[in-house]
Amino acid sequence: MAGAVVNCVNIRLNAPTVAFLLEHSSAEVVMVDQEFFSLAVDSLRIIADQKKGSFKQPLVIVIGDHTCDPSALQDALRTGAIEYEKFLETGDPEFAWKPPQDEWKSIALGYTSGTTSNPKGVVLNHRGAYLMSLSGALVWKMNDGAVYLWTLPMFHCNGWCYTWTLAAICGTSICLRQVTAKAIFSAIANQGVTHFCGAPVVLNTIINAPPSDTILPLPRVVDVMTAGAAPPPSVLASMSKLGFRVAHTYGLSETYGPSTVCAWKPEWDILPDDERARLHARQGIRYVGLEGLDVVDPKTMAPVPADGSTLGEIVMRGNAVMKGYLKNPKANAEAFENGWFHSGDLGVRHPDGYIEVKDRAKDIIISGGENISSLEVEKAVYMHPAVLEASVVARADEQWGESPCAFVTLKNGVDGSNEAALAGNIMRFCRERLPGYWVPKSVVFGPLPKTATGKIKKHELRAKAKELGPVRKSRM
Repeated sequence: MAGAVVNCVNIRLNAPTVAFLLEHSSAEVVMVDQEFFSLAVDSLRIIADQKKGSFKQPLVIVIGDHTCDPSALQDALRTGAIEYEKFLETGDPEFAWKPPQDEWKSIALGYTSGTTSNPKGVVLNHRGAYLMSLSGALVWKMNDGAVYLWTLPMFHCNGWCYTWTLAAICGTSICLRQVTAKAIFSAIANQGVTHFCGAPVVLNTIINAPPSDTILPLPRVVDVMTAGAAPPPSVLASMSKLGFRVAHTYGLSETYGPSTVCAWKPEWDILPDDERARLHARQGIRYVGLEGLDVVDPKTMAPVPADGSTLGEIVMRGNAVMKGYLKNPKANAEAFENGWFHSGDLGVRHPDGYIEVKDRAKDIIISGGENISSLEVEKAVYMHPAVLEASVVARADEQWGESPCAFVTLKNGVDGSNEAALAGNIMRFCRERLPGYWVPKSVVFGPLPKTATGKIKKHELRAKAKELGPVRKSRM
């Protein structure tokens, strides 16, 4: 109604990254929860230092929470921030707002954690947003008055458009400050929760919760939507046994979040558990709001045969694809080459038409539903004074689905006899320079395999990471 574009910022990012987002997006208003006010202040200070006298301070609005420590809110107000409720009182209740004259007008901006040095700003439009919001309700069979639990952050593709879906169906939002199994089960039992979304790490948390944190049997069937790194079939099967009905989806920031769904077929009900779980782990068919979905040969753009084995790139087109990347014509030209949006993900198409993702061409690591750029992690590892060479790949992780695994060659003269201590030192070094969830959970020492031209063979490192098995969840 204000004619503004919303940009939901990932609160797990560090101040330099948030500063880049605020500066790149030309943010004029910063609205921040009191818990994260210091992050906003640190980010704005970085921009001010960079721009010197030319910096124009955006309007800063702090959102107070009476259930939290009031000192954080008081500190924010002392800096000159406006409290949210006070800000609302300055509004005009008779303001005659107008909808956008063109559905193509921008509604939201969201930044990816891509493989370039800085995140790319994904620009979404009103038409795509409302089509995907209503598609989400249709795909999930959400009724009016659904009670939705926010275990998925709203900064993830605007909550996969369910921020808008809930408004359309007069739903109820239940919000959590910390996502725990106990809080999830409590909300289901006491708040009437019917639906929630979450990355596979959230499902793992539920499955492995101690009996003291669970409330079973569930009072009703609860619908769960999951995406991100494909959940293991065992996780999907375990969730079903607990009474959750899981919808498996796939998509990207550039496609408003999920844009395919593994639509369940009634004939699968009679199959053995392992076969049902295997079919359930596929990424499925296109959302009703997505006009085009295919798996193609990236060179010829010809569709691959539906044999379940021929690899191709997953491509999309239609209203459910972004307008483009903000201020990045080069990336736009690459992303929309030949009239399709190129996901960068490799997959197959099965004889029944369902697609399945097989690899991530961009080497993105998905940890707890968060995208991590392996190249950015490598840059941090390379900065360590003992490191000669480094390459980072995804390794299976019991808690997070995937986590960064750094393969490191040490410089001559470095004492590598105590590898555990050295690995810990590298992790601490990275923690000072990266968001916490980007820090490698494991470090492996030794020479890196290379091609004749000196390029590191990442496929061999992935194979080694697979041989290592998953990073074990702490039993402490």
